[in-house]
Amino acid sequence: MHTMKTQLLFIFLLSLAFLLPQKTNAQVAKKILAAGDKKIAIYDFNNFEKRVNQKNDTTYIVNFWATWCIPCVQELPYFEQLQEKYKSEKIKVILVSLDFPKQVEKSLIPFIKKKKLTSEVILLDAKNPNAWINKVDPSWSGALPATLILNKKHRYFFEKSFNFEELENEYLELTKRD
Repeated sequence: MHTMKTQLLFIFLLSLAFLLPQKTNAQVAKKILAAGDKKIAIYDFNNFEKRVNQKNDTTYIVNFWATWCIPCVQELPYFEQLQEKYKSEKIKVILVSLDFPKQVEKSLIPFIKKKKLTSEVILLDAKNPNAWINKVDPSWSGALPATLILNKKHRYFFEKSFNFEELENEYLELTKRD
């Protein structure tokens, strides 16, 4: 009898877990801001890490940038172009702004509107970069721009600026390896 009660309790708890709402990407974000019709999620590093380390069949192109970084701004159109060119494939470009949180209203939101960015933009609000830079990649000095290209099987990090051909080649090379 005791075993049957335990089994029923287990089944009840398991079914309850499926009925409870699952957290979406927006729910793990600290805050959501609007830039016109575009939403900007603000993440701490732990939730950002969960966001990009999903083990699914999507290839993530994660670019670390800031509005004050000239090489970053120069390469952003290439990420937009890659997202557009391969939109029928399982690719997700995430532009991770490292702008200062106090500058979001004054710098980041106007920049996104002016440039009409279509890729997902998130703000990484991580107080101590030295605590998380090595978690992105041990070789990263912290310099911008930097890009992480990953899927469930592979993870490649680049501390450099890209032109479109270089970025596209890295994406295609990764997809060939699967």
